[in-house]
Amino acid sequence: MSRATSQPREQIAAAIRAASRDARLALVAYLTAGFPTRERFAEHVHALAQGADVLEIGVPFTDPMADGVTVQRASHAALAQGVTLEWILGELAAMPRVPVPVLLMSYLNPLLAFGADRLPAAAARAGVSGFIVPDLPFDESSPMRDSLAGEGLALVQMATPVTRPERLARLCDASEGFVYAVTMTGTTGKSVSVPPQTLEYLDRVRSRSRLPVCAGFGIRTAEQVARLRGHVDGVVIGSALVEVLERGDDPTAWLAALRGSG
Repeated sequence: MSRATSQPREQIAAAIRAASRDARLALVAYLTAGFPTRERFAEHVHALAQGADVLEIGVPFTDPMADGVTVQRASHAALAQGVTLEWILGELAAMPRVPVPVLLMSYLNPLLAFGADRLPAAAARAGVSGFIVPDLPFDESSPMRDSLAGEGLALVQMATPVTRPERLARLCDASEGFVYAVTMTGTTGKSVSVPPQTLEYLDRVRSRSRLPVCAGFGIRTAEQVARLRGHVDGVVIGSALVEVLERGDDPTAWLAALRGSG
């Protein structure tokens, strides 16, 4: 099914699987909306889209509890510039359509403040394919998932190394787009050594999921990407990429170098 006719949530899995057919790991590239500056948001979105298979845009929030110091710093700087969910959706709707699927990573409060009833249609108009909501408990996620389903949008579920087998089965069945396999407990930004037990955990998630599985938290180097090959379908690159944008380096070239071993 082509991207022109498929549901937005289906386009996420299709993009990740297309990378697998090319014998490489898919790259899910993250940026905090409006960081380092609001004026360069559209530029950065399209630069990352040139090097990634899926784009994850972070909605800044005052208390990003799952994020490490890098994303916290980016989030606070974006908020200081007046970046809101309303602004992000408006900017995405106004810019040329992004050539890869777009996810919004948002904590629950900004979504509720925007209005859960009008969120799906506004997101669809902006070209958004789905959402990651780290602080939405799985057991309470059905209303949000059902609301997004009206526009064909995904609600991605997150697994962790301490997720119990029965709960893992349920969230894998409920997830849409892909299953986000968090590589460690704690916050984002720390480098992960990818020990054997992490690979065993990722293999468990992948064996249970009908959807692609992407590993995230602490993925920073081509060596890590190479070690994850065969255990996941893609990797989420977050804090390291935020730091690339903060330094003013070329994010497309940086992603290409990271992909070299993937």
